[in-house]
Amino acid sequence: MLLLTLGYALLAIVLVLVCVDATSLYLAQKRADAVADAAALAGADGFELRIVAGEPVAVLTDADVRAQADAVVAAEGAASVVSADTPDGASARVTVQTTWRPPVLTLFVPDGLSLQATATSRTALR
Repeated sequence: MLLLTLGYALLAIVLVLVCVDATSLYLAQKRADAVADAAALAGADGFELRIVAGEPVAVLTDADVRAQADAVVAAEGAASVVSADTPDGASARVTVQTTWRPPVLTLFVPDGLSLQATATSRTALR
């Protein structure tokens, strides 16, 4: 009976440790998503205002989007910008990358994973 109890206790401890690592991975991905969202929003705000046919038009360039995204991601510190561009001149698309390390090492969890998140934000003048 004691051997069975010890087996179940060991299984419960392993399950708790794997759940801790899974929760940490989920939160790291959400953090990467938030950084990508912030960088894309900042990139979309880095537009140049031009007058075309008497109407104001917000024009984005790849260099402006990249500069704004780099500034936001550098302030966050844990991620890096993989790509930052404007596919259509009115929206900014930013991809960031970070590395996740598990808080508790177990046999069932890898040592670390590379996480990427992509976000798009659109500029609109009204």
